[in-house]
Amino acid sequence: MTEAEKTTAAVAAPAAPKAARKPAAAPKAETFEAFAMGNLEFPEAFRDAAEKSVKQAKEGYEKFRAAAEEATDLIEDQIETTRTGITAINVKALEAAKANADATFKFAKDVLGVKTFAEVIELQSAFARQQFELATAQAKEMQELVQKLATESSQPVKDAFTKFVKDIKAA
Repeated sequence: MTEAEKTTAAVAAPAAPKAARKPAAAPKAETFEAFAMGNLEFPEAFRDAAEKSVKQAKEGYEKFRAAAEEATDLIEDQIETTRTGITAINVKALEAAKANADATFKFAKDVLGVKTFAEVIELQSAFARQQFELATAQAKEMQELVQKLATESSQPVKDAFTKFVKDIKAA
């Protein structure tokens, strides 16, 4: 049949109505003897090894999960300790700023009330001495707070490291 005849035959052949069309049946799956698997019995040693591996994996997972929970708790404790310490430092800094501002306003008020230049010099000297002493005390307080924060923040890490070393020695 030539190409033209094929085209003519395809056009001339009426199409079957949609209702009359049937979907092609799926081919039946045949089991070939070559691929059929009988009941395989695994050796007892293999099953024991598999069970042991699963048990070890579960134990390893539990250890990892416990370690992750401990690490999370440690981080949460450190964050809370740091937050508390930084809040205390900020409060102390605000108190220092308020004390310095109050002293400066008092000095300005006192300067406005003097009658001689000698009194201004006297007030200025006294103010400078007080501010130096106040700044020294404030710096010491801030240093103590920062040192306390550093100690408290590092303590959980030190404790965790000590525990880790003890666990390694015990194992």
